[in-house]
Amino acid sequence: MLERLGERWRPQHWRRRLLWSALTALVLALLVTLVWLAGRYEASQLQSRLERDAADAVGDIRSRLTRNLQSLQALQFGEPAPARWSQEATALLRERRELLRIEWRDDHLNVLNQAGTPYRPPVFERLGRDSVQSEVAQVCNVARRLSGPAYSGSYFVPMTDGLGLEVIEMCLPLASAGVVMSYLVATYSLQDVLDDLGPQFTRSQEVSFTEGDGTRLAIRGSSRRGGRVFSAQHLLDLPGTTLVLRMDSWRGAPELFPNVLTALVTAMSIALVAILLLLGKDMRRRLKAERDLADALAFRKAMEDSLVTGLRARDLQGRITYVNPAFCQMVGFTAEELMGQSMHAPYWPPEFADEYRKRQAIRLAGNVPPREGYESVFMHKDGTRFPVLIIEAPLINAQGVQTGWMSAFLDIREQRRIEELSRASQERLQATARLAMVGEMASLLSHELNQPLAAIASYATGTQNLLDHGAHSPADIRLAMYRIAEQAERAGKVIKSVHDFVRRRDQAREAIAPRLLLDAILPLVNLQARKLGVQVQIRLAPDLPTVLCDRTMVEQVLLNLARNGMQAMDQPEIRHRVLTLEVRRSPADARWIAFSVADLGLGIAPEVAAQLFTPFFTTKAEGMGLGLSLCRTVIEQHGGTLAFESNPPQGTVFVFTLPAGPAA
Repeated sequence: MLERLGERWRPQHWRRRLLWSALTALVLALLVTLVWLAGRYEASQLQSRLERDAADAVGDIRSRLTRNLQSLQALQFGEPAPARWSQEATALLRERRELLRIEWRDDHLNVLNQAGTPYRPPVFERLGRDSVQSEVAQVCNVARRLSGPAYSGSYFVPMTDGLGLEVIEMCLPLASAGVVMSYLVATYSLQDVLDDLGPQFTRSQEVSFTEGDGTRLAIRGSSRRGGRVFSAQHLLDLPGTTLVLRMDSWRGAPELFPNVLTALVTAMSIALVAILLLLGKDMRRRLKAERDLADALAFRKAMEDSLVTGLRARDLQGRITYVNPAFCQMVGFTAEELMGQSMHAPYWPPEFADEYRKRQAIRLAGNVPPREGYESVFMHKDGTRFPVLIIEAPLINAQGVQTGWMSAFLDIREQRRIEELSRASQERLQATARLAMVGEMASLLSHELNQPLAAIASYATGTQNLLDHGAHSPADIRLAMYRIAEQAERAGKVIKSVHDFVRRRDQAREAIAPRLLLDAILPLVNLQARKLGVQVQIRLAPDLPTVLCDRTMVEQVLLNLARNGMQAMDQPEIRHRVLTLEVRRSPADARWIAFSVADLGLGIAPEVAAQLFTPFFTTKAEGMGLGLSLCRTVIEQHGGTLAFESNPPQGTVFVFTLPAGPAA
């Protein structure tokens, strides 16, 4: 009896010793972790304090540079005389030691006046100011582009005493009415910028400006070595350049004593109590997990029973281990009839049994089926065949080992019926769409051919009048016939372009000068302008590049907008009739060229403006309402935009953009 008790007690004893050993190891681990975390916390506090000091130092430097900028701007107030400017600049240099030199330069960067600091010998006495002219030109170009002050990168200036300074240039453009008239150039000493920091930053730290690779440009503060080094870096972002302010501290890292003894006792007590609480919590958690597992199993069972998708699980030998009620209802067999089936499932059609057996062998060999699934045919218990979509995935257990295959089955009989109906409807819609496309092409062609045909008729009438009155020359007749041929060719291009437009193919684009686009439509515009008493003005900005476009379609857009503008001024109350065609670079983006057509008509009413680009909407009795809709579509196919706005004091201006090409 005692031997049996001893044999029963020994495993319990070893189990208890193992538990207490685990508790002891946990307490020791907690103690070590707490001491380590305390040291890390103290170190992080020191690092955070150093980071705040570096950020405050950068803020002070930025504030001082802002005050200097305001003082430099005050030098130019009221266009001072050279003598007064020199006096005020010298006074400013005497107050701000970090400023080494102030220059007043014209718009070509020629020095008009300058003043140097009284605290140092002339900075550029050894190499001359012209040696850094490229730095000044570069930073002033940046300042002109930013329309504000800009700072250069740092560079080294050797002095006559054998030493040197790291300096940066600040350029301030002085503009009048938006035009830069002159510049103020100020030279800063990085060493003096650091020297002006307060003692709270340099009493126990070393402050320096560094480059990206760590090279120090200027240093100030104590350099005490030994102990642990704490470093913080902060970026000083300036317009045109960025400096790195580095702050190093050699304050000692937190010591291990005297906090360890207190930490040991506290940590041990907390650890022991925590272990007891954790054990009790673990027991409650285990009971709760068992209840949750039972609830989860009940929930999963209810969910699987409510599914309309059939589910089937098989082991690695192909035997069915699980089916849900939806699968049983789908094939007409009970779960008991299906469980354990492997080589010949009762829902396989006999004519496909061999094929399905081979496919199952391939699947059991480890070949993963497609994730999107595959289609097959099953047989109901009553012999009815029906199509199914099968989606299979490996069945993985909690240890990550595959134990079989899980399959989902969808009855796709209804889907097949809907697809057949959809296919028939699609064929009817395609036939209707082809008829609509024919009508759309006919409408577009009739609208776009009106203009070249009207031009041909006008030139033919003019030629006939010349022949009837006898006041003509062969050159006039030749010019008129040339214009008729040109418009006939234009009509052909319109037919081809509208045909390509309806088919939505890529247009044939070329680089063409904006002036050539205007010259191509001016004869037609002038014909209608003389008839309506309209004065046509052309404005082209200088040095315009070419535009990349389909020439025929863009000329048609310009002609449509010009004709609409002249017709808008065909009112008895409008005496001053001017149509302005202008081409310039887009103010928003220089990569685009802006074309504008402005009239002095009565403007566009708000209710008309809301539908202006709607197809078949028109305010003209003879109009079709396709012109502006086609214009916007053509411009948008080029990647541009077409919009309109009022033209003070009266009238409307239409503006569209085209991508700029290479220089003309």
